[in-house]
Formats: sequence, structure tokens, C-alpha cells
Amino acid sequence: MSQRSAKLVATAADVEGLPRAGAPEIAFLGRSNAGKSSLLNRLAGRRELARVSATPGKTRLLHFYEVTRGARSVLLVDLPGYGWARVSKDERVRWQRLVEGYLERREPLRAGVLIQDLRRDVSDDERELLAWLAARGIPAIVALTKCDKLAPMRRAERVRALSREFGLPPARVIATSAQARFGIDLLWKAIDALLHPRSGAGLELRS
Repeated sequence: MSQRSAKLVATAADVEGLPRAGAPEIAFLGRSNAGKSSLLNRLAGRRELARVSATPGKTRLLHFYEVTRGARSVLLVDLPGYGWARVSKDERVRWQRLVEGYLERREPLRAGVLIQDLRRDVSDDERELLAWLAARGIPAIVALTKCDKLAPMRRAERVRALSREFGLPPARVIATSAQARFGIDLLWKAIDALLHPRSGAGLELRS
């Protein structure tokens, strides 16, 4: 495995505050309690890079984490969670404006990773988000989190069922566990296939 380093390089409260475009970016989206911060920390190889809170909805800005592996760098962009945060209607509207503005206008954006608790059923929120990404030509990967909470056979059943629910091929629906360090290399492989589709590394996932 190549040497890895990670650091927070920028935060943004609005579209006007986005950092200058540079390295390719992967957006991470999902419900506020789906384990997004823990998974980002595991991908980055730093335990406390993205703050993990017991209170859902603490991420209210866009956070840009630069992860360098060998000679290559990528920005993992943590977007505000949805569904569980107890915030005002005005705050939700501001979040939506920020997230949609980033996803629609950001030239270095290469893909979106939807974070989904393996134990939860797919809701209209997740379906609409994937449809929204697809309509704008943004490739999507689904990272199923907390897979250590289920026995292997039950886990495999849930992965197959959710793949059908999302309408995505199995290569785009990846079971992970930040706590058990499960599926992290496979998720990086899927991300690398989108970042470097001509390199022959990983799986070709483009639509």
C-alpha cells in the first residue's frame, strides 16, 4: 500500500466561499446518522480528521479533505447530512442551496458517494438524490456502512437487496465498516476507477 497523508484544506459556508479548483473531488452525501464521518476518517487513514459527533447534523459546512496516496491527491468533500438534523426550515433551505450549488457548478467533481446504513431501507430521499446526480451526469457509488452489525449471510442478503433497490450494478454498491476496517480498499478501488479510468486500475464504473 502506498504512503498516505490527509489534511483539512478548506471549508465553505456558501458557493462563493468554495476553494480554488485543483485536485479531483469526490463528494460524500448521506443521512446525518449514517456514519459518513467515520467512513471518511477510515478512507483518509486519520482517526480524527472528520469530527464524529453523537448529535446528528453537526456538519453544516462543506469540508474539503485532501488525501494523498503516493504521487496522487484527491479531495474528499464532506457535505451536510440530511434527514435527522434538528434545524430550522431556513437552515435546511440554506443547506440545500449550498449542496446543490456545489454539485452543479464544481468542475473538479468526479463522483458522488452516497452513504447508506446497511440496516436501513432505501427512502425517497436516497432515490431522488441518485436520480438528481444521474440527471447531471455525476457517477455515483453507494457505500453501505455499519456492515459489522450484521452476520455475514444477512449482510450479503442486504447488499443484494439494496443493490436492486438502488438500481445499480453490484460494483457500485459496496459494503463497508469503519469500525472493522471492512470494504475500505474496495471503496478506494471504485473511487480510483472513476478518477483514473484509463489507468486500468480498479473497475470501470462510468455510466
